[in-house]
Amino acid sequence: MTVAAMHSPEPLLKPVGVLWGVGSERSAQLARLHIHTVEDLLLHRPRRYEDRRHFRPIASLKLNEGVTTRGTVVAMGIKRFRRGTKSVFELILEDGTARLHCRWWNLPFMERYFEVGNDVVVFGKLNQLKPRTMDHPETEVVEAGEEQFLHFNRWTPVYPLTEGLPQRWLRSLIWRTLNQFEARIKDPLEGDWLASAPGFPQRVPSRAEAIRALHFPDTIEAVETARRRLALDEFVALQMQMRRRRETFESKAEALPCGGDNRLMKPFLSALGFKLTASQTRVLREIRADLRGAHPMRRLLQGDVGSGKTVVAACSALMAVESGYSAAVMAPTEILAEQHYRTLNRWFAPLNVPVELRTGSARIESSRPAAGARVVVGTHALLTSGCEIPRLGLVVIDEQHKFGVAQREQLVRKGRYPHLLIMTATPIPRTLGLTLYGDLDVSTIDAAPPGRGTVRTYVRPADRLERVWAFVRDQLAKGRQAYVVYPRVEDAGTGIKAVTREFEAVQRALAPHAVGLLHGRLPARARDEVMQAFREGRIRVLVATSLIEVGVDVPNATVMVIENAEQFGLAQLHQLRGRIGRGAHESHCILVSDADTDEARARLRVLEETTDGFRIAEADLKFRGPGELLGRQQSGMPDFRFGDLVRDLDLIQWARDAVKRLPCGKA
Repeated sequence: MTVAAMHSPEPLLKPVGVLWGVGSERSAQLARLHIHTVEDLLLHRPRRYEDRRHFRPIASLKLNEGVTTRGTVVAMGIKRFRRGTKSVFELILEDGTARLHCRWWNLPFMERYFEVGNDVVVFGKLNQLKPRTMDHPETEVVEAGEEQFLHFNRWTPVYPLTEGLPQRWLRSLIWRTLNQFEARIKDPLEGDWLASAPGFPQRVPSRAEAIRALHFPDTIEAVETARRRLALDEFVALQMQMRRRRETFESKAEALPCGGDNRLMKPFLSALGFKLTASQTRVLREIRADLRGAHPMRRLLQGDVGSGKTVVAACSALMAVESGYSAAVMAPTEILAEQHYRTLNRWFAPLNVPVELRTGSARIESSRPAAGARVVVGTHALLTSGCEIPRLGLVVIDEQHKFGVAQREQLVRKGRYPHLLIMTATPIPRTLGLTLYGDLDVSTIDAAPPGRGTVRTYVRPADRLERVWAFVRDQLAKGRQAYVVYPRVEDAGTGIKAVTREFEAVQRALAPHAVGLLHGRLPARARDEVMQAFREGRIRVLVATSLIEVGVDVPNATVMVIENAEQFGLAQLHQLRGRIGRGAHESHCILVSDADTDEARARLRVLEETTDGFRIAEADLKFRGPGELLGRQQSGMPDFRFGDLVRDLDLIQWARDAVKRLPCGKA
């Protein structure tokens, strides 16, 4: 298998203005559709297809049924109302069986497109029968000539348009351009690499065949085959880009020797008070091999909430310190950074390993000499120009999905190709793992530490809230603690509950137990005081926003109530639920929601049915899509025209394997 040019041959990169009939005005209209080159035009995906092989007689049309029909214009005109500010343009068609009234409200310019006697094709739905009427249907005037077969008697593509750009004109342009350039469309890889691609009913079409079937399919089934074929090219291009990036990185970067010698690790593990799980031990072996390797580690560590990633990060940091290098640990919130600082400082103080804290509101430095190895924990403050970390050997980024790709690279550049370990408690669907993180090695902690209590989840309507509070009071009376979570800080008049408005109501409902308030707009010192009181049990109930979804570890907290639960994503609800069940007691998560759509109710049922973070992540991807799930700007998510990250796992896996088989340096 050899490599052809990944980019299209030069003719396809020419601007659309070189095409016949495309002047400056049409070029500007196409640009609004992100069509700038010939290739962009050929990849402009139809939004749907109309079955124009069979025209329905007007007399047979039924209410609310999408149909294509055809007739001759027998009358037309504009009626104006309210001193000319409102209007309706009406077109009356006749086909020998009945008449059809087509109306366009407040679009008087439509009159310019028709004349009495025109033969007109109409696609739409009847909204009344007496007389038969369609409002705002799609129409095309049938013109005699060679191109008529493009628009009728076939599965006809209907494209996304912009103001002033006629559907028929764009369809004709794509037909002419395809005929002119089809022979120049090449597959991204040469040879028989396509033969083994999965999920194609007969044979895998070439890229040129797929583009033709995308626009002018013989059958509607051919459209999905074409989409999958073009998606395959997108996935191959992405995998090749990631492989080139990895090869370039490894050719330039020499690894720092950070594998350690166990002089700190052995006493650390002995003093922990618990034994690492087999899963944690396996992951640490993978990390140690990377830290001793020829190239800097680039590894993603994923593990469900409460699976024990922090201790793995601590062991990794000790390996770097044993080797004479510093480690940086970056967290997305001050609460999580401060918790990591407290935990690592408690663990490392007996080993005489200095731990420092750098956040926007706090800075705790070590008394060790500036040249000594240390562990520096912080938030985005670690990215500032004034934060220097001597002999940086390892960067650990926790909750990596909260950071952008650029921020990750900014921290790595503070050293000379330090090792990188990024961690997430939000399990990543396989399709996203292979695309967004395809250039990283992946480790998974797939078993929780022993001794954790069961977490049960319930969905309850808002009218059951009094019974929910009674249950919470009962748990508090048994000595447990609770969280109550709301989606907003302040009331915005949308009917969505906010912590500042509901705080007093929760106090009344759960009296006499002490209730604290926590949200991101509180001063840092006030947040710290509330969190410390909750950890110590002086506050029994914490009313908070999703600020607590990471970094809060209070084993005695066994109840979580989340109001307006439908406002949160599944992965976020799973993270919030991960704040309970961290001790030995049975825990309860109650999702209060009056969700009014089937999809919202189905999403919440997923939380009721499983605590498996990977199943939840796959469901979240299905319901919300990758852009909404990750945030396209934040994540660096690639923009696919044809690839579907919910359905195309087999193609993504195949593309990755195909690119892996390329000789080194050929990507």
